[in-house]
Amino acid sequence: MDWDNLRYFLELSRAGRLTTAARRLGVDHTTVSRRIQALEKSLGVTLFIRQTTGYTLTEAGRSLLPQVELMEGASVRIEQALPNSEEQLSGRVRIGATEGYGTIMLAGQLSGLSQRYPHLHLDLLALPRAVRLSRHEADIVITLERPERGPFIITKLTDYVLRLYASKDYLEQHSPIRRREDLAKHRFVSYIDDLVFSKELLFLDEIAGSDEVSLRSTSVLAQQEAIAAGAGIGILPAFSADTDSRLSLVLPEQIRFIRTFWMLMPIELKDIARMRVTWDYLREMAEDSQARLLAAR
Repeated sequence: MDWDNLRYFLELSRAGRLTTAARRLGVDHTTVSRRIQALEKSLGVTLFIRQTTGYTLTEAGRSLLPQVELMEGASVRIEQALPNSEEQLSGRVRIGATEGYGTIMLAGQLSGLSQRYPHLHLDLLALPRAVRLSRHEADIVITLERPERGPFIITKLTDYVLRLYASKDYLEQHSPIRRREDLAKHRFVSYIDDLVFSKELLFLDEIAGSDEVSLRSTSVLAQQEAIAAGAGIGILPAFSADTDSRLSLVLPEQIRFIRTFWMLMPIELKDIARMRVTWDYLREMAEDSQARLLAAR
Protein backbone atom coordinates (compact mmCIF):
# COMPACT_ATOMS: atom_id res chain seq x y z
CA MET A 1 0.00 0.00 0.00
CA ASP A 2 1.30 3.45 -0.96
CA TRP A 3 1.62 5.70 2.13
CA ASP A 4 1.41 8.74 -0.11
CA ASN A 5 -2.11 7.72 -1.11
CA LEU A 6 -3.01 7.45 2.56
CA ARG A 7 -1.80 11.02 3.12
CA TYR A 8 -4.18 12.18 0.43
CA PHE A 9 -6.97 10.18 2.05
CA LEU A 10 -6.23 11.82 5.40
CA GLU A 11 -6.23 15.37 4.05
CA LEU A 12 -9.44 14.85 2.08
CA SER A 13 -11.19 13.31 5.10
CA ARG A 14 -10.29 16.42 7.11
CA ALA A 15 -10.98 19.02 4.45
CA GLY A 16 -14.11 17.53 2.89
CA ARG A 17 -13.28 19.23 -0.42
CA LEU A 18 -10.81 18.38 -3.17
CA THR A 19 -9.67 21.98 -3.59
CA THR A 20 -8.98 22.45 0.12
CA ALA A 21 -7.11 19.16 0.43
CA ALA A 22 -5.12 20.00 -2.69
CA ARG A 23 -4.12 23.38 -1.26
CA ARG A 24 -2.96 21.85 2.00
CA LEU A 25 -0.92 19.26 0.12
CA GLY A 26 0.44 21.76 -2.38
CA VAL A 27 -0.87 19.90 -5.45
CA ASP A 28 -3.60 20.19 -8.06
CA HIS A 29 -7.09 18.94 -7.13
CA THR A 30 -6.93 16.38 -9.97
CA THR A 31 -3.91 14.81 -8.25
CA VAL A 32 -5.92 14.34 -5.07
CA SER A 33 -8.77 12.75 -7.02
CA ARG A 34 -6.41 10.43 -8.84
CA ARG A 35 -4.67 9.36 -5.63
CA ILE A 36 -7.98 8.61 -3.90
CA GLN A 37 -9.14 6.54 -6.85
CA ALA A 38 -5.87 4.60 -6.78
CA LEU A 39 -6.24 3.93 -3.04
CA GLU A 40 -9.85 2.78 -3.40
CA LYS A 41 -8.84 0.48 -6.27
CA SER A 42 -5.98 -1.05 -4.26
CA LEU A 43 -8.24 -1.65 -1.24
CA GLY A 44 -11.25 -2.74 -3.24
CA VAL A 45 -13.62 -0.44 -1.31
CA THR A 46 -15.22 2.98 -1.71
CA LEU A 47 -13.86 5.40 0.88
CA PHE A 48 -15.82 8.56 0.10
CA ILE A 49 -19.35 9.54 -0.82
CA ARG A 50 -18.97 12.15 -3.53
CA GLN A 51 -21.56 14.93 -3.45
CA THR A 52 -21.82 18.43 -4.86
CA THR A 53 -21.32 19.79 -1.34
CA GLY A 54 -18.09 17.83 -0.81
CA TYR A 55 -16.68 14.47 0.22
CA THR A 56 -17.83 12.46 3.24
CA LEU A 57 -16.44 9.17 4.49
CA THR A 58 -18.20 5.89 3.86
CA GLU A 59 -18.32 3.26 6.60
CA ALA A 60 -15.14 1.75 5.14
CA GLY A 61 -13.51 5.19 5.18
CA ARG A 62 -14.48 5.77 8.81
CA SER A 63 -12.96 2.39 9.73
CA LEU A 64 -9.73 3.22 7.95
CA LEU A 65 -9.34 6.76 9.34
CA PRO A 66 -8.08 6.00 12.90
CA GLN A 67 -5.50 3.56 11.55
CA VAL A 68 -4.16 6.14 9.13
CA GLU A 69 -4.04 8.74 11.89
CA LEU A 70 -1.90 6.37 13.96
CA MET A 71 0.44 5.98 10.98
CA GLU A 72 0.61 9.74 10.59
CA GLY A 73 1.54 10.20 14.26
CA ALA A 74 4.30 7.60 13.98
CA SER A 75 5.58 9.28 10.82
CA VAL A 76 5.75 12.68 12.53
CA ARG A 77 7.66 11.24 15.48
CA ILE A 78 10.16 9.58 13.15
CA GLU A 79 10.71 12.81 11.22
CA GLN A 80 11.28 14.74 14.43
CA ALA A 81 13.88 12.21 15.58
CA LEU A 82 15.92 12.50 12.37
CA PRO A 83 18.95 14.80 12.05
CA ASN A 84 18.07 18.06 10.27
CA SER A 85 14.39 17.42 11.05
CA GLU A 86 13.67 21.11 10.59
CA GLU A 87 14.64 20.85 6.93
CA GLN A 88 12.27 17.89 6.47
CA LEU A 89 9.13 19.81 7.44
CA SER A 90 7.14 20.48 4.28
CA GLY A 91 3.67 21.16 2.94
CA ARG A 92 1.44 24.22 2.84
CA VAL A 93 -0.18 26.17 5.68
CA ARG A 94 -2.73 28.92 5.04
CA ILE A 95 -3.00 31.58 7.74
CA GLY A 96 -5.93 33.98 7.92
CA ALA A 97 -5.61 37.20 9.90
CA THR A 98 -7.12 40.63 10.26
CA GLU A 99 -5.80 43.06 7.68
CA GLY A 100 -3.80 45.21 10.09
CA TYR A 101 -2.17 42.41 12.08
CA GLY A 102 -1.56 40.29 9.01
CA THR A 103 0.03 43.11 7.00
CA ILE A 104 1.90 45.06 9.66
CA MET A 105 3.02 42.22 11.93
CA LEU A 106 2.76 38.79 10.34
CA ALA A 107 4.01 39.51 6.82
CA GLY A 108 7.48 40.29 8.12
CA GLN A 109 7.49 37.74 10.93
CA LEU A 110 6.59 34.82 8.69
CA SER A 111 9.79 35.27 6.70
CA GLY A 112 11.59 33.86 9.73
CA LEU A 113 9.47 30.73 9.65
CA SER A 114 10.12 30.31 5.93
CA GLN A 115 13.86 30.58 6.50
CA ARG A 116 13.74 28.10 9.37
CA TYR A 117 11.77 25.56 7.29
CA PRO A 118 12.73 26.05 3.62
CA HIS A 119 10.29 23.39 2.37
CA LEU A 120 7.31 24.84 4.22
CA HIS A 121 4.99 26.93 2.04
CA LEU A 122 2.91 29.67 3.67
CA ASP A 123 -0.21 31.47 2.45
CA LEU A 124 -1.14 34.66 4.31
CA LEU A 125 -4.69 35.97 4.01
CA ALA A 126 -4.59 39.49 5.48
CA LEU A 127 -8.15 40.67 4.91
CA PRO A 128 -10.54 43.37 6.19
CA ARG A 129 -13.12 40.69 6.94
CA ALA A 130 -13.46 37.51 8.97
CA VAL A 131 -11.67 34.47 7.53
CA ARG A 132 -13.88 31.42 8.05
CA LEU A 133 -12.49 28.11 9.26
CA SER A 134 -15.91 26.57 8.72
CA ARG A 135 -15.59 27.31 5.00
CA HIS A 136 -12.03 25.92 4.87
CA GLU A 137 -10.65 29.33 3.87
CA ALA A 138 -7.59 28.84 6.08
CA ASP A 139 -5.89 26.30 8.35
CA ILE A 140 -5.11 28.73 11.18
CA VAL A 141 -7.07 31.94 11.80
CA ILE A 142 -6.29 34.98 13.93
CA THR A 143 -9.49 36.85 14.70
CA LEU A 144 -11.13 39.35 17.04
CA GLU A 145 -14.15 37.14 17.71
CA ARG A 146 -13.83 34.10 19.97
CA PRO A 147 -16.19 31.38 18.70
CA GLU A 148 -18.68 30.19 21.26
CA ARG A 149 -18.67 26.70 19.81
CA GLY A 150 -17.12 24.61 17.07
CA PRO A 151 -14.57 21.81 16.60
CA PHE A 152 -11.62 24.16 17.06
CA ILE A 153 -8.47 24.49 19.11
CA ILE A 154 -8.69 28.03 20.50
CA THR A 155 -6.12 30.12 22.34
CA LYS A 156 -5.81 33.75 23.34
CA LEU A 157 -2.96 34.98 21.17
CA THR A 158 -2.49 38.48 22.57
CA ASP A 159 -4.11 41.70 23.67
CA TYR A 160 -3.35 44.85 21.73
CA VAL A 161 -3.90 48.56 22.25
CA LEU A 162 -5.68 51.09 20.05
CA ARG A 163 -5.46 54.87 20.51
CA LEU A 164 -6.71 58.10 18.97
CA TYR A 165 -4.55 59.71 16.26
CA ALA A 166 -4.49 62.68 13.93
CA SER A 167 -2.00 64.14 11.49
CA LYS A 168 0.26 66.95 12.64
CA ASP A 169 -1.19 69.24 9.96
CA TYR A 170 -4.75 68.49 11.02
CA LEU A 171 -4.00 69.36 14.63
CA GLU A 172 -2.35 72.65 13.62
CA GLN A 173 -5.28 73.68 11.42
CA HIS A 174 -8.16 72.83 13.78
CA SER A 175 -9.25 73.75 17.27
CA PRO A 176 -7.18 72.21 20.07
CA ILE A 177 -8.21 68.94 21.71
CA ARG A 178 -7.56 69.07 25.46
CA ARG A 179 -10.44 66.94 26.76
CA ARG A 180 -13.06 64.54 25.44
CA GLU A 181 -15.68 67.25 25.02
CA ASP A 182 -13.46 68.99 22.45
CA LEU A 183 -13.87 66.02 20.09
CA ALA A 184 -17.39 67.21 19.22
CA LYS A 185 -15.84 69.96 17.09
CA HIS A 186 -13.87 67.52 14.94
CA ARG A 187 -14.30 65.13 12.03
CA PHE A 188 -13.61 61.42 12.27
CA VAL A 189 -12.34 58.63 10.06
CA SER A 190 -13.86 55.24 10.87
CA TYR A 191 -15.38 51.98 9.68
CA ILE A 192 -18.53 51.58 7.59
CA ASP A 193 -20.90 50.44 10.33
CA ASP A 194 -22.98 47.98 8.33
CA LEU A 195 -19.89 46.38 6.76
CA VAL A 196 -17.66 46.12 9.82
CA PHE A 197 -16.62 42.48 10.35
CA SER A 198 -16.46 42.65 14.15
CA LYS A 199 -18.41 44.63 16.73
CA GLU A 200 -15.09 44.96 18.57
CA LEU A 201 -14.14 47.64 16.01
CA LEU A 202 -17.01 50.02 16.72
CA PHE A 203 -15.27 52.61 18.90
CA LEU A 204 -16.92 55.95 18.29
CA ASP A 205 -19.91 55.22 20.50
CA GLU A 206 -17.50 54.83 23.42
CA ILE A 207 -15.98 58.30 23.22
CA ALA A 208 -17.55 61.73 23.47
CA GLY A 209 -17.12 62.67 19.85
CA SER A 210 -18.75 64.23 16.83
CA ASP A 211 -21.39 62.52 14.73
CA GLU A 212 -19.55 63.74 11.66
CA VAL A 213 -17.51 60.98 10.04
CA SER A 214 -15.82 62.52 7.05
CA LEU A 215 -14.45 59.28 5.61
CA ARG A 216 -15.34 55.64 6.19
CA SER A 217 -13.57 52.51 4.99
CA THR A 218 -13.66 48.76 5.56
CA SER A 219 -9.84 48.88 5.63
CA VAL A 220 -7.94 49.96 8.73
CA LEU A 221 -4.88 50.67 6.58
CA ALA A 222 -6.94 52.92 4.33
CA GLN A 223 -8.19 54.71 7.45
CA GLN A 224 -4.61 55.24 8.60
CA GLU A 225 -3.67 56.78 5.26
CA ALA A 226 -6.73 59.04 5.36
CA ILE A 227 -5.95 60.19 8.91
CA ALA A 228 -2.33 60.85 7.96
CA ALA A 229 -3.55 62.94 4.99
CA GLY A 230 -5.67 65.12 7.28
CA ALA A 231 -9.17 63.73 6.65
CA GLY A 232 -9.94 63.64 10.36
CA ILE A 233 -9.04 61.90 13.61
CA GLY A 234 -9.54 58.21 14.27
CA ILE A 235 -8.86 55.11 16.34
CA LEU A 236 -5.97 52.97 15.09
CA PRO A 237 -3.98 50.01 16.45
CA ALA A 238 -0.86 51.29 18.17
CA PHE A 239 1.29 48.56 16.58
CA SER A 240 0.67 50.26 13.23
CA ALA A 241 0.13 53.95 14.01
CA ASP A 242 2.93 54.42 16.55
CA THR A 243 5.54 53.76 13.84
CA ASP A 244 3.95 56.27 11.43
CA SER A 245 5.82 59.58 11.76
CA ARG A 246 2.94 61.45 10.11
CA LEU A 247 0.64 60.78 13.06
CA SER A 248 0.32 62.26 16.53
CA LEU A 249 -1.47 60.86 19.55
CA VAL A 250 -4.64 62.62 20.70
CA LEU A 251 -5.69 62.48 24.39
CA PRO A 252 -3.33 59.57 25.13
CA GLU A 253 -4.10 59.62 28.84
CA GLN A 254 -7.86 59.56 28.32
CA ILE A 255 -8.54 57.39 25.29
CA ARG A 256 -7.12 53.90 25.12
CA PHE A 257 -8.82 50.70 23.97
CA ILE A 258 -7.72 47.12 24.50
CA ARG A 259 -8.85 44.33 22.20
CA THR A 260 -7.88 40.66 21.95
CA PHE A 261 -6.69 38.47 19.10
CA TRP A 262 -7.78 34.82 19.28
CA MET A 263 -6.09 32.04 17.32
CA LEU A 264 -8.08 29.07 16.01
CA MET A 265 -7.35 25.82 14.25
CA PRO A 266 -9.62 22.86 13.41
CA ILE A 267 -9.13 20.04 15.91
CA GLU A 268 -8.38 17.55 13.15
CA LEU A 269 -5.26 19.53 12.15
CA LYS A 270 -3.64 19.74 15.59
CA ASP A 271 -1.39 16.68 15.19
CA ILE A 272 -0.06 17.62 11.76
CA ALA A 273 3.55 18.68 12.25
CA ARG A 274 3.52 21.71 9.94
CA MET A 275 0.35 23.04 11.56
CA ARG A 276 1.68 22.61 15.07
CA VAL A 277 5.01 24.24 14.22
CA THR A 278 3.28 27.21 12.59
CA TRP A 279 0.87 27.54 15.54
CA ASP A 280 3.77 27.59 18.02
CA TYR A 281 5.71 30.09 15.91
CA LEU A 282 2.75 32.51 15.77
CA ARG A 283 2.46 32.37 19.56
CA GLU A 284 6.20 32.94 19.89
CA MET A 285 6.06 36.00 17.64
CA ALA A 286 3.10 37.46 19.56
CA GLU A 287 4.97 37.03 22.85
CA ASP A 288 8.09 38.67 21.43
CA SER A 289 6.01 41.64 20.20
CA GLN A 290 4.23 42.48 23.45
CA ALA A 291 5.85 45.89 23.87
CA ARG A 292 4.72 46.99 20.42
CA LEU A 293 1.26 45.46 20.68
CA LEU A 294 0.55 46.98 24.08
CA ALA A 295 2.11 50.37 23.27
CA ALA A 296 4.51 50.08 26.17
CA ARG A 297 6.53 53.18 25.53
